[in-house]
Amino acid sequence: MLPKGTARRRSDHPLWFLIPALVILVVFFFVPTVFNFVYAFTDWSSFKSAINFAGVDNFTSLFSNGTLLNSLKVTLVYAVLVAFFQNAFGLGLALLLERDTMVNRAVRVAFFIPVIMSALAVGYIFQALLKPDGALNGILGAVFGTSVSIPWLGSTTWTIVVVAVVHAWKWMGLSMLIYLAGLKTINEDVLEAARLDGANRWTMFRAIRFPLLAPAVTFNVATALLGSMNGFDIVQATTEGGPGGTTELLNIFIFRTFGQGLFAQATTMSLVLFLTVTILAFPVIRFLRKREDVL
Repeated sequence: MLPKGTARRRSDHPLWFLIPALVILVVFFFVPTVFNFVYAFTDWSSFKSAINFAGVDNFTSLFSNGTLLNSLKVTLVYAVLVAFFQNAFGLGLALLLERDTMVNRAVRVAFFIPVIMSALAVGYIFQALLKPDGALNGILGAVFGTSVSIPWLGSTTWTIVVVAVVHAWKWMGLSMLIYLAGLKTINEDVLEAARLDGANRWTMFRAIRFPLLAPAVTFNVATALLGSMNGFDIVQATTEGGPGGTTELLNIFIFRTFGQGLFAQATTMSLVLFLTVTILAFPVIRFLRKREDVL
């Protein structure tokens, strides 16, 4: 028999209170998602007044076009680079700023500021900094006493790495906080026992601290992968997909296709992106969760 207070609490919070939230969820999430699947199989465009069923023609034409496959490959490479850099920077900062001092608190706040900044603003700032006549080359020239004009965003090989570093720089403050929270949960008795056994800092980090950070690693890797595979604003602001399409993420390709009035093709691309994220990102998350269970 349930306690008397349980029935009273349920009556105080009736389920119909959920209706406004459910309406918003259905209208702005479920309905667009369903239409995303529907319109991918039509010939919807700005050049036709009627919308007709087209079957898998959109998929066939897009996959026969090398541009879509190139954008998909660039998106995957970008996601892996961002996940690596963001977690490396975040974990390094967490270890450096682990001690709870006033200076470390101020530095943590400073590194978290980019997280709450507009991604477009960050992209445009770095675009100005990384120009051949930008501030970064000016600083390097002042340090080395010579003129420096490195085209940081003009290389068909390294520009994607530079843009991935910019993306990771913006979000490393969030990863830092998650890793800091994970470090704070480690029992000091375990670390003290390791010290008494003669373990040095590297051994304690490799054998004790990093394995116990498994939940933080899962969260940070998952958010970095999902966020970067859906990336658009930073790359659009810095390179607009150039040079030569080497940083053209799938979302940038979708944006351009929508701008050309080819709505069905763009919708098909967004469906391909959705399926790619589902097929590739979620197995990685599942693997990391299994690693948590083992540990």
